[in-house]
Amino acid sequence: MNDKYAPNEIEAAARQYWNERDAYRVLEDENKPKFYACSMLPYPSGKLHMGHVRNYTINDMLTRQLRMKGYNVLMPMGWDAFGLPAENAAMKGKLPPAKWTYDNIAYMKGQMQAMGLAIDWSREIATCSPEYYKWNQWLFLKMLEAGIAERRTQVVNWDPVDQTVLANEQVIDGRGWRSGALVEKREIPGYYLNITKYAEELLAAVADPSSPQYLSGWPERVRLMQENWIGKSEGLRFAFPHEIRGADGALIQDGRLYVFTTRADTIMGVTFCAVAPEHPLATHAAASSPELAAFIEECKRGGTTEAELATQEKKGLATGLFVTHPLTGAQVEVWVGNYVLMSYGDGAVMGVPAHDERDFAFAQKYGIAIKQVVAVEGEQFSLTGWAEWYGDKQKGVCISSGELDGLGYKAAVDKVAALVGAKGLGEKKTTWRLRDWGISRQRYWGTPIPIIHCDGNGPGSDAPGCGPVPVPEKDLPVRLPEDCIPDGSGNPLNKRADFLNVGCPKCGKPARRETDTMDTFVDSSWYFMRYCDAKNEQAMVGDGTAYWMRQGAAMDQYIGGIEHAILHLLYARFWTKVMRDLGLVKIDEPFTKLLTQGMVLKGAFFQKPADAGKNYFWEHEVHVQTNEHGQVIGGTLKADGSALEYEMTTMSKSKNNGVDPQELINQYGADTARLFVMFASPPEQTLEWNDAGVEGAHRFLVRLWDSAQFNANTNKYFKDPGQLSGVLGCVTFKRVKEYRRNFHLILRQVDQDYSRLSFNTVISGCMKMLNLISRQSELWQRGDSDDEQLQVSAFAREGFSILLRVLYPACPHIAHQLWQDLGFADELGDLLDAPWPTVDEAALVQEEIELMLQVNGKLRGAIKVPAAADKAAIEAVALASEDFAKFSEGKAPKKVIIVPGRLVNLVV
Repeated sequence: MNDKYAPNEIEAAARQYWNERDAYRVLEDENKPKFYACSMLPYPSGKLHMGHVRNYTINDMLTRQLRMKGYNVLMPMGWDAFGLPAENAAMKGKLPPAKWTYDNIAYMKGQMQAMGLAIDWSREIATCSPEYYKWNQWLFLKMLEAGIAERRTQVVNWDPVDQTVLANEQVIDGRGWRSGALVEKREIPGYYLNITKYAEELLAAVADPSSPQYLSGWPERVRLMQENWIGKSEGLRFAFPHEIRGADGALIQDGRLYVFTTRADTIMGVTFCAVAPEHPLATHAAASSPELAAFIEECKRGGTTEAELATQEKKGLATGLFVTHPLTGAQVEVWVGNYVLMSYGDGAVMGVPAHDERDFAFAQKYGIAIKQVVAVEGEQFSLTGWAEWYGDKQKGVCISSGELDGLGYKAAVDKVAALVGAKGLGEKKTTWRLRDWGISRQRYWGTPIPIIHCDGNGPGSDAPGCGPVPVPEKDLPVRLPEDCIPDGSGNPLNKRADFLNVGCPKCGKPARRETDTMDTFVDSSWYFMRYCDAKNEQAMVGDGTAYWMRQGAAMDQYIGGIEHAILHLLYARFWTKVMRDLGLVKIDEPFTKLLTQGMVLKGAFFQKPADAGKNYFWEHEVHVQTNEHGQVIGGTLKADGSALEYEMTTMSKSKNNGVDPQELINQYGADTARLFVMFASPPEQTLEWNDAGVEGAHRFLVRLWDSAQFNANTNKYFKDPGQLSGVLGCVTFKRVKEYRRNFHLILRQVDQDYSRLSFNTVISGCMKMLNLISRQSELWQRGDSDDEQLQVSAFAREGFSILLRVLYPACPHIAHQLWQDLGFADELGDLLDAPWPTVDEAALVQEEIELMLQVNGKLRGAIKVPAAADKAAIEAVALASEDFAKFSEGKAPKKVIIVPGRLVNLVV
């Protein structure tokens, strides 16, 4: 055993030991209870960050502990390897995205292995591998056959210079991130997956505790986020009739402008209607109004998502067109609003400024009438500012609304529904915020959509083509060329004749491949099932998935960041239900339990330039300033002495406050990094980085090593394990009994903490255990006899046997080495599969207990009594105590109150 703790040497030896034995390969085993624990797969960006270290260590602790408890545990890993960042990096470095991606995978895999993670690498997948994305394509074709996938137009951001579609995050202030050109909204064809078909089922599992699919093992806030995103709304869809005719003389949209509202009780307060810039009425009005046409073009350069529209400035322009109020017959002006999306509902909304905050601001901006039609008792309506109660549908009653006056919300809605229904203008309807999932991306680095377009006999031919034709299953996968280098001038697949030109599978005539690729959320929607059958070339999923993802116990624990709480989890749930309906799996929901780990935070120094934003600086560039408590409050820049501000924020390269896990591992070892990220905070809460805390974690491991060395050098007993049990079964010395009882109380708590994934308190328990074991040297020196030294050694050896097993899931390398060095492997086998320690209930039995002593209800001291003492015996000890004599002033007690196991109160 080395005299000093040498983490790099120890960790390299441990990893070699595990690799030689292929220790983490997992096979299906019906003789053991299974447990599938999975972390969300990372994007191979180049290096791991501390968030990765935290996520994977949580998973690793869970995996290792359950394996010791007899479970067959699966912990796989893969790479979310397609996506736009690889294309951006490729343009910058002038190299293919494939090379950049595979190089990053190799480096990050090495970092994971250096962390000592118990990953079954035989199941590794990369979503950019044809062996993986073949099944994306295969299931897409099955969805086409089942009517779950279909082709239709979609509104996208179009860069007219780069001739490409941009993701929303690539549009900055209405311009393309690369070209700077004004971005246009265009409608182009693409493929959609009908997730709305599953809306009710998706909602029930997060919102209805009585549902058999209810996700009780998920955090409440994640269920709520999903519920709000799905957004079920029960309301009224009705029409404003009109006589507006198009150039062909026909009524536009059959003379009806439809809207949907959940507040039909406010219908008498409508003072305008707003339509989307793409709405037929807007197009009609713009034909005779250059000003409106220009405004519509401006709107097309705005955002395309609901989130963007919620934050952008609300703008509008009157069309000069009017529709008729369905109940009053009044004429209502139609406006074009940049906040109305054509893809949501009917692309039109009714404006009720008095009872909708957005409409209120819009009406004030443009001088539109505001008419109060709902009143709340005790509240005063004002036109000068918005008040929350204006829109309170639970408290209000209708006013200034004719036959609706005096009705509450529900009664008024029912009445309005009856009135418009009688006129054939509307009915109650349920709508959803959820929209079908558009998966077509006009980008290169993604799964090719397996469609071939047949236009006929070629240019100039009048012969009809076959149209979009699915690629035959036997021809899958449609392989993505991996040597393309994007240059920003559109999708490079359009320039690859060897990819583009192909014969039509139906007629054999010249045709062209689809160059759109799939949204990368497709890749991450089912990878966790592929882990179970990673090498299956004949099927998307098979027996492995049936074993690891069973009905009622699918993935047992999923771990990932809260940033994936909506789209990734929602799409994965949808994908699972589709696979179920196509007969591939037998589960309704993929993730039984979900843990969303907190972000890693670290202090950052910055300046705010005059042009807004923040400029960040590395700590080594700063003279740090602290207050009297040693807390950082700011700093000055070493280069020029200028003042810097300080904030605690997310750790990232962009903020110059990142910590490279590899540097940390090189300096302190992986076990120190793992120990710190587990001890610093509960897994679900944010973790504030602290360099002193890292050093403290390292000091603990050094102390563990030194204590184990002392134990090895002084332990001259117990060559026979049976002798250890014999000594522990009849401990007679008081100090040893007390330490051993406290030790097993800690073990009981640690066991509970493991079961609830409270890993920070697990580490705290390990530290307390080491503190007790470290008393061995003290007891050894004070030992009155060989017999006492024998009992001291027995306690220490038992303690190390337990501590190493409890600490091992967090710090596997040092625990493995000490397990070997102290000879436990000879007694209990390899630490990987050593039995989980159990609490010795006999050690918890107390011969003597301590009770708090109160006099007249005030704490005055404590007494010790035999654990089996009855009330009379307890009272006698209390009355004879020095503390009672001191505070009773010689008076006899009038009353004695005994709370068993806690206190004695003597009332005088």
